[in-house]
Amino acid sequence: MPERKKPLKLRAESAEDLTVLSAALQDAVGKIGDIRFEAKARRLTLTLNRYRWEAGGRSRVRAALQVGSVEAVEAKRLRRDTPDAVVELLAVRFEPDAEPPGGSLILSFAGGGDLKVKVECVDAVLADVSAPWPTSRTPRHET
Repeated sequence: MPERKKPLKLRAESAEDLTVLSAALQDAVGKIGDIRFEAKARRLTLTLNRYRWEAGGRSRVRAALQVGSVEAVEAKRLRRDTPDAVVELLAVRFEPDAEPPGGSLILSFAGGGDLKVKVECVDAVLADVSAPWPTSRTPRHET
């Protein structure tokens, strides 16, 4: 597969759109301290080093995931008192409320940690914010 040169920028407005974002974010790593919830702005931002699956692997890029229309954020098995702790994002999925378009985005991390992001509607953007750099480490998962 040829190397993708352009930065990735994706928008999600539905559960189906989130599957594309989730695939692009699989195995992204970041620090707990790089997860920011701005309650007044109703915005959650995660800054991560994303593995570039769409470019055939072999590189990472700094990327930001921003979720809008956020009503609440709940962390499970993620220690906010350790801002330098590294987390690995495995998947992003949407659990709809009984009354659409609201629901919860569930961000699942390696080791069993989750962020449950209660949203008014699906409103997320993923954008690469740096040039890619080479990596010799390919993400691996226990089977």
